[in-house]
Amino acid sequence: MFKIKEVILDDIIDFRHKILRPHQSIEDCIYDTDKHIETFHVGAFHKEKLVSIASFNRECNEIFPEIDQFRLRAMATNPDYRKLGAGRFIVKYAEEKLIKSGCSLLWCKGRTDVIEYYYKLGFESYGDVFDYFPIGPHIILFKRTTTIAQHKVF
Repeated sequence: MFKIKEVILDDIIDFRHKILRPHQSIEDCIYDTDKHIETFHVGAFHKEKLVSIASFNRECNEIFPEIDQFRLRAMATNPDYRKLGAGRFIVKYAEEKLIKSGCSLLWCKGRTDVIEYYYKLGFESYGDVFDYFPIGPHIILFKRTTTIAQHKVF
C-alpha cells in the first residue's frame, strides 16, 4: 500500500509545517540537524502522494551510555492515512538502515498523547514527562538495536 523511500528536506518541510507545527512559522520547521551529512529523511507515499514523514539524525542523548545514537524527529502522518501503517513502515525502513550502519540506540522526544503508538513499535519510555515548548508534554522514548532486531513491527 505504501512506497517508502528517502526524500530531501525540501520535499517534507511544507508537510512538517502543516501537520506538526501549523501554529509556528515555516522557518521553525527547519531544524539545525536537518542538513547534517548523516541525517536522512524518509517518506511514505500512497499512489505518489506523500502521506507520512520522519527524519533521523545522529545525535547523542547523554542519558544513555551508547555511543552511536540516532534521533527520530518530526514524525508526522496525514490524518487521512493514520492507523494504516505508514509511520510503522517508515520506522522499520530507518531501523534496518541504522542496524546496518552500526547504530546502537534510536531515541526520540515523543508526545505523550501518542505514547502507545511508540510502545507498539517497541520503544520504551525513560524518565518523566516534560514540557517541550511550544508543542506540549513529551517523554523520552528509546530502542536499542538489540531490541530493534528482536521486535517485529508487523
